[in-house]
Amino acid sequence: MKGEQSVICTNRKAYHNYEISQTLEAGISLLGTEVKSLREKRANISDSFAKIEHGECFILNLHIAPYPQGNLHDPVRKRKLLLHRKEIDKFYRKTEEKGYTLIPTKVYLKKGRVKVEIGLARGKKLYDKREKLKKKVIAREIERRLKSKRSAVRK
Repeated sequence: MKGEQSVICTNRKAYHNYEISQTLEAGISLLGTEVKSLREKRANISDSFAKIEHGECFILNLHIAPYPQGNLHDPVRKRKLLLHRKEIDKFYRKTEEKGYTLIPTKVYLKKGRVKVEIGLARGKKLYDKREKLKKKVIAREIERRLKSKRSAVRK
């Protein structure tokens, strides 16, 4: 059971809206009730993003629902990401370039600890999204036709 992962939530919109070039695993500083809520998979990262301020990396707009049996916490508070200095500096230089941002792609449990996968992302243009969707539709149509021909050959 080494390296066992249990995905809490994923950001499916991230891969549609952004072109993600690099990903990095980061720990996250949480309260006890937040961890309990995450174990119940009560989180949403669709609108969240990461920001580097004063040499520290923070995640904003990560919604973790309050745990009903515990103390109430602010669901969208600013949370610190636990990264090494070199990783923070590397991502800071990249985000200073035009068009790059840090987007969380998934939150998961690894060996009992909550981890966040953040990606270095650049926004896609509308025509890029349309082109990708068109390729997906064509591939699906080809697969469907090949499948129907295979079943006709077997009969």
